[in-house]
Amino acid sequence: MDTNDTNKKIIYSDLSYKIVNVLFAAHNGIGRFGREKQYGDLIENLFKERGIEFEREKHLPVKGIKRESTNKADFVIESKIVLEIKSKPMIEREDYSQLQRYLQAGNYRLGLLTNFRNRYLRPIRIIRLNS
Repeated sequence: MDTNDTNKKIIYSDLSYKIVNVLFAAHNGIGRFGREKQYGDLIENLFKERGIEFEREKHLPVKGIKRESTNKADFVIESKIVLEIKSKPMIEREDYSQLQRYLQAGNYRLGLLTNFRNRYLRPIRIIRLNS
C-alpha cells in the first residue's frame, strides 16, 4: 500500500502531529510527576505560542439537558479534536468511556487521551463510535 493512501485514512494527521509535539514539549518541560492543571496550563501556553486554535475546559451538551453539564473536555482543538489529559498512575476504562462520551456529545470524530505520569508519553487516538 502506498504511504499516501495510508495518510489519507488517518483522521486529522497534520493537526494530530502538531498536538502531539505540544504534548511532548509539556512532558519534557514538567516531567512525569506534575499535576494535571500544570500540564494544562503549559499546553495552553504552547498552543498560543504555536498559533493552534483551541478551547479549554469546553462544556459539551448532555442529551436531554439544556443547562451546562458535567461534560467538560480539557481541550477542543480547532473544533476537530478533543484532548483529555491525565496525571495518574494508569489509564482506566472510565477514562476511555469519558472521552468517548465527549466525542459523541460534541459530535467530534477524534480524541486524544494522554497520561503524563507515564515514563514515556503515549498519546492514545480514540475514534468516535457510531451510535
